[in-house]
Amino acid sequence: MTLYEELTQRGLIEQITDESLIEKLNQGGLTFYIGTDPTGDSLHIGHYSTFSMATRLKKAGHNPILLVGGATGLIGDPKPSAERPMITKEQLDKNYQKLRKQVEKIFGFEVVNNYDWSKDINFIDYLRDYGKYFNLNYMLNKETVKSRLDVGITYTEFSYMILQSLDFLYLFENKNCVLQIGGSDQWGNITSGVELIRKKTGKEVYGLTMPLITKADGTKFGKSEGNAVWLDKEKTSSYELYQFFLNVEDSKVIEYLKKLTFLSLEEIELLEKSHEKEPHLREAHKVLAREVITFLHGREEYENAVKISEQLFSGNIQNLTKDQIMQGLNDVPSIVLKEEVSLLDLLVQEKIVSSKREGREFLENRAISVNGNIVTEEGYLLTRNSAIENEIFVIRKGKKKYYLVQFIEN
Repeated sequence: MTLYEELTQRGLIEQITDESLIEKLNQGGLTFYIGTDPTGDSLHIGHYSTFSMATRLKKAGHNPILLVGGATGLIGDPKPSAERPMITKEQLDKNYQKLRKQVEKIFGFEVVNNYDWSKDINFIDYLRDYGKYFNLNYMLNKETVKSRLDVGITYTEFSYMILQSLDFLYLFENKNCVLQIGGSDQWGNITSGVELIRKKTGKEVYGLTMPLITKADGTKFGKSEGNAVWLDKEKTSSYELYQFFLNVEDSKVIEYLKKLTFLSLEEIELLEKSHEKEPHLREAHKVLAREVITFLHGREEYENAVKISEQLFSGNIQNLTKDQIMQGLNDVPSIVLKEEVSLLDLLVQEKIVSSKREGREFLENRAISVNGNIVTEEGYLLTRNSAIENEIFVIRKGKKKYYLVQFIEN
């Protein structure tokens, strides 16, 4: 199977600018780039499909470059509905530094910043050397622009296409970059760069887009959608990443395995068969989580995520460290203690139960546990000495209600 055939079977090809690209991809040796604007200080799972695609091309003998848009980030790629909020140069530079380190560590790509070659272009040169190659009707027909015409688009956003095309030209002339890849929403910008290079140099370069990774309802994963799952483990822990993949829709798990992992198509086919037969076992989901977390953060982080998940599910809280517990329960209600208190009083004070009478009923019915142990005594005290690592308690009411209690210094 050729590289292009495999990419097609994985659902990673949306459009290409020229059929001759197919053979060039199969042969290897192309320098290509992907771009992202530093509007955040981490990549998220919406980026990961594109970056794993770049990794596939690298494994096949191609040379990837990541362009972080210190210049284009100041402008903002047109959104379908409204203009993006402006970000300060200082914040963009901080984001750029973090993204560069993240990409170099995880993916090992060369990283460039388009601010380096854009900052000294004056307005007259911009119009004469680049603007004259763009036909207004051509730009208006691009989907990213057309979708905004009814609600309005600023000249700043309208110019984004030219700036991105300039990037492709610069990388072509200075790094022999002949291919740009990106999500399907970048088709207009990518083809504009291809056209600019053809008009200015007479040379042929190429573009390739991939389908955007989406949830079952068609919505994207990203910052602006408010559901970002970050690749930075300080923003989205490996445990949270594990839970995310464990709970993806059944209808999407095989697609994600094809697009986000480096398992062979034969291995994925076997997982698909077992998933169809016994979907409740979630084997495909677990493998998806294992492959992505191990690639991003390493085997130890993956095993730690599994341990936290299994111990929390079984209620064996005391087998976990304080840090593991706080990672696994970072989204549950948190309670601060300065001094020891009876469990019953705490339940009432924090409105975990409505009254002492109800609290006693929960205790009698063995429905309250502390650090995994069922508590029935009304006078049970929460003391620092009995806390995990002298600092935290985990209270569970019923089967699913968790509360994290943490002692702090007076």
